[in-house]
Amino acid sequence: MEKPETTAVLFNAECPVCNFEVTHYADYAAKNGLPIRFDDLNSNALANWDLTPDQAARRLYVVHQGELFSGIAGFLVLWRQMPRYHWLAKIVGLPVIRQISERAYDYILAPVIYRWHLRRKAKR
Repeated sequence: MEKPETTAVLFNAECPVCNFEVTHYADYAAKNGLPIRFDDLNSNALANWDLTPDQAARRLYVVHQGELFSGIAGFLVLWRQMPRYHWLAKIVGLPVIRQISERAYDYILAPVIYRWHLRRKAKR
């Protein structure tokens, strides 16, 4: 019997935005028996990722078939593994929409969430 294809997602469970979104995906994957693992970067699981805590906190990371994806590319890989989100992967994967999405994620969303993460850490 062939081993099922697996996907792993690394996210920041201490980030309210990240945790809300990724927990939703994790619940969906669990309910549907999808072979997707979700790792919190604040746990020992980070050691399996070959990323520093700072790198991991800057964006979403996904490993699929041994290849590392991050940002919008990571979301596309994740959404393609989830039947309910195939439509989103198709739309965001369209050339112009993907370029806009990547720029928005890379230059606005991810940096804002990362700075928020640093402020939360500094208050501890």
